[in-house]
This record gives sequence, C-alpha cells and structure tokens, in this order.
Amino acid sequence: MTNFLQNMAGMGGMTDQVIATDFLNSAKSGIRNTTFAITETASPELRAALREQLRYAVETHGLISDYMVSKGYYHPQDIIEQSKVNLKAASTALNLSQR
Repeated sequence: MTNFLQNMAGMGGMTDQVIATDFLNSAKSGIRNTTFAITETASPELRAALREQLRYAVETHGLISDYMVSKGYYHPQDIIEQSKVNLKAASTALNLSQR
C-alpha cells in the first residue's frame, strides 16, 4: 500500500531518499552543535562525554553517507551527478506542492 500511496503522490521511490537526506542533514547538524558545545564547556568530564558523542555522530554520518552513495542518492565526489539528484528532488517537491 505504501508504494501505491507514493506513486499517487508522484514520489515513487523518493521517500527513502528523502528520509536518508533528512537523517544525513540531522547528523551534520548534530556534529556542528556538539563541536560547538565542546568549545563552550569548562568541565573536563563533560568535554570527554561530548567527544564520545561526537565520535558516534561522525560514525553515524559515515554510515548514512555510505548508504546514500550505494543507493545513488548522494554523490559527494561528483557535483554534476549530485546536481541532477538535487534537481530531481526539487522538481518532485514542486510538483507535490502544485497538487
């Protein structure tokens, strides 16, 4: 039923890509926020805990990136291919908003 609803909305298989992209962006945001928090804390114990969280966040980012590359959703080394993916996603979003 999910594929049927995706196709009705004009998204096809895009939902996996949208979820993965959102997850990747959230991981990036978490990395930025954690690094900022590390520089702002005065507690050595808290800095150590945040560094550990940062390590996990970077590892998670790598896993998400690898998944997206394997599915063809993300092309970090090929700006032309990534532009095509981004344009397709933007076009789909625009088409959904016009319905």
